[in-house]
Amino acid sequence: MTPPTEDTIAQLTAEGSVTYSTEELRDMRDRFQRFLMEYQFGLREVETKLSILKDEFLQVHDYNPIEHVTSRVKSPDGIVEKVIRKGVDPDFDSIREHITDIAGVRVTCSFVPDAYQMFDLLTQQDDITVRTVKDYIATPKPNGYKSLHVIVEVPVFLSSGRVEVPVEVQFRTIAMDFWASLEHKIYYKYAGAVP
Repeated sequence: MTPPTEDTIAQLTAEGSVTYSTEELRDMRDRFQRFLMEYQFGLREVETKLSILKDEFLQVHDYNPIEHVTSRVKSPDGIVEKVIRKGVDPDFDSIREHITDIAGVRVTCSFVPDAYQMFDLLTQQDDITVRTVKDYIATPKPNGYKSLHVIVEVPVFLSSGRVEVPVEVQFRTIAMDFWASLEHKIYYKYAGAVP
C-alpha cells in the first residue's frame, strides 16, 4: 500500500473517519518531522547570528544591547489551528507559503534604540532576505502592544540541497516584553477579568 499524499490526508470518508495502516501513519509522522526539521535548523541559524552579535558587543563594545533571546518552533497543534483559522490548504507547500511564524525568535533588548540596532545588524547580513516588516514600536496596536516584527528567510543547507526557511524575529524592550506577557494573560487566561 502506498502512503497517502498530503491532499488525501485531509480527506474524510463518508462516515467522517479515515483508516490508515501503521506504515501510513509512520510515513505521515516522518514527513511532518522532516517538515519541522527545516524550521528548527532555520531557528538555529538565526540564533547563531544573534549569539555572535551579542558576544561581539560584549568583547568589542563593552555593552550588551541584548538582554535575552528566546525561541520556539510552533507545535503541531498550533500549526493545525493556524491552518484552519487562516483557511490555508493543508499541504506542506501551502503551509510553507502562508504560515510564516512556524519558527520564531524573540530578542529582548534594554532600550528602543538597541532593538532597532539589532534589527539593522541582523537584516543587513548578506545571507538574510527580509520578507516583511511590521513596526509596532512606531505604530503600536490599539491594546498597547509594541514590538518590531520581521519575517526573514535564512538559508539552510541539507543533504538534499539548500532550503530558504522563514523565521519570524521580534525585537522589543524589557518593558514591551513585560506588557505583551501581561496583556496576553489578561486577555486569554482571565478574559479581561483581572483578579
